[in-house]
Amino acid sequence: MRSGYPTCRYKGESDVRMHRKQLFLLLAVLLLVLAVVGGRLWVNRRLTTVRLSEVVRSIFYAPQYVALSRGFFTDEGLHIELSTAGGADKGAAALVSGSVDIGFFGPEAAVYLYQQGAKDYAVGFAQLTAMDGSFLMARLPTDDFRWEDLRGKTVVGARIGGVPQMVLEWILREHDIDPAKDLTMITHLAFSAAPGAFQAGTGDYIAQFEPTLSAMEEAGIGKIVASLGVDGGPITYTVYHARKSYFAENQDILERFTRAIYRGMQWVETHTIEEVVAEVLPFFPGTEKEVLIKALTRYREQGTWNKNPVISQEGFEHLLDVMAAAGELERRVPFEAIMDNSVALKVVGE
Repeated sequence: MRSGYPTCRYKGESDVRMHRKQLFLLLAVLLLVLAVVGGRLWVNRRLTTVRLSEVVRSIFYAPQYVALSRGFFTDEGLHIELSTAGGADKGAAALVSGSVDIGFFGPEAAVYLYQQGAKDYAVGFAQLTAMDGSFLMARLPTDDFRWEDLRGKTVVGARIGGVPQMVLEWILREHDIDPAKDLTMITHLAFSAAPGAFQAGTGDYIAQFEPTLSAMEEAGIGKIVASLGVDGGPITYTVYHARKSYFAENQDILERFTRAIYRGMQWVETHTIEEVVAEVLPFFPGTEKEVLIKALTRYREQGTWNKNPVISQEGFEHLLDVMAAAGELERRVPFEAIMDNSVALKVVGE
């Protein structure tokens, strides 16, 4: 019995030491977790939250997603809360209501607000895209497409009064086609619902952003036959806006925001398509990588993005021409009334 006693005593001490090691390990893990969480909370306290509303989710806006994924906004001390409005009208409404700080949409919405006499209207401060991001898909493939082919056909367009629809109509008129008489135009569908309607058999043609059309092309639904961006010409298309009051009171935030966007624009221009797609892929769950590569290649090859965030006055004047032709412009709005390049010029000049 005495010979077994030391053995039992040794085993008990071993258990105690093991329990102590487990306890120390548990405490170490707990301290590590607290340090990480505490560090994140400390960083978040240092960041300024900016509520950003984008008009739609599209690879058309790749530089913005690169700026988010690469941490360019964080580098500027900003935490971006991104939401998708589902239309320029909805994005503008969110902006003027104060539910977001920055609205990313077509300047036509800012023109409408100004014409309606809004006191705290939208002011554009940085431009991302230099042309329409829509492409035209034909249900029946053709190797020699001409815009005249749309005569007598049904086209799934976009919302009346929105730039995508107005640019489409502008192009048709440039080819002596009356959008109201020479074809049937479907404009009542929500932008996000239009592709599904086309896939279900509605229309002979559809105008839509990428990567939607590339995915539909891969599925054999139709073939992309024209670019509204190329045929519509340079235009001030998608711009970052702030309320007049926010613009006046938050110049530093807007400068930091624009600096991050500019870095995203430069990064997209200096990296391969595959590298860009790797950064933006998380923003398009369910979309195949190959589809994004195909769509992004189309956008890059046609010179979709501005070289810098400075808003083009020439492009803005063309926008007003397009709006006037569509019957959506009460009177021409001076560029300086609702577009302000002071922030963008400062950032670019740094």
